[in-house]
Amino acid sequence: MRSGSRNPAASIFPPHAAFASLLLDVERVFLLSPAHCGGKRAAMVLSERAEFALATTLRGDAGAPLGEVFAFLSGLYFRGKLQYARAFARPPAGVAHALVITPSRGLRPADEPISLPCLREFAAVPVDANEERYRAPLLRDAATLAARLAADGEAILLGSIATEKYTAVLAQVFGARLRFPEAFVGRGDMSRGGLLLRCVREGRELDYVPLGGIRRGPRPPKLEPLRAPPTGAGRT
Repeated sequence: MRSGSRNPAASIFPPHAAFASLLLDVERVFLLSPAHCGGKRAAMVLSERAEFALATTLRGDAGAPLGEVFAFLSGLYFRGKLQYARAFARPPAGVAHALVITPSRGLRPADEPISLPCLREFAAVPVDANEERYRAPLLRDAATLAARLAADGEAILLGSIATEKYTAVLAQVFGARLRFPEAFVGRGDMSRGGLLLRCVREGRELDYVPLGGIRRGPRPPKLEPLRAPPTGAGRT
């Protein structure tokens, strides 16, 4: 449970109440599935010879924000999840808007810095419900979060619900409070990412359903391309 004198579960929740003054409806926290840490883009950022900004920041003493790193690795899909979570989360006081499921360190805030060795650690651990290095930290942090949520609070999974690599672990803790966007059914990753970014732009939140609903379905129609706002729009 401890790394040195630090409680890793407690560090998910910064010691402040930035959201305490908000008038909340249903408490809602978003759980973002991780980016693949072993692909070509991961090799680019992990290279000691890489000189682009994110790679040099990741190698620095302060590290780079987890959400920024995963957005680079995953592209549109993770960027959509991150922006959507920041736009629509209604977390309990002191809980991050977006918590990222990691391969070996449970749920971590998207803004938390990670280092190059941490990313290498992620790449070495399979995201598999039967992998104890993945499962145990995730169960630990999910239990911490569940205790902070109100009885009617919701944990919204922005990730695959067709496999059990996330749901088999999270459902043990959250039960019926674990939900996912109904509009995800039938969509691939790129379509989901585009949909989430569109919702942020339109200020439109999706509907969420329990895991007991339909997880697979026909592919929905393609989204129409987003049009850039007219030049000078919004100027006075």
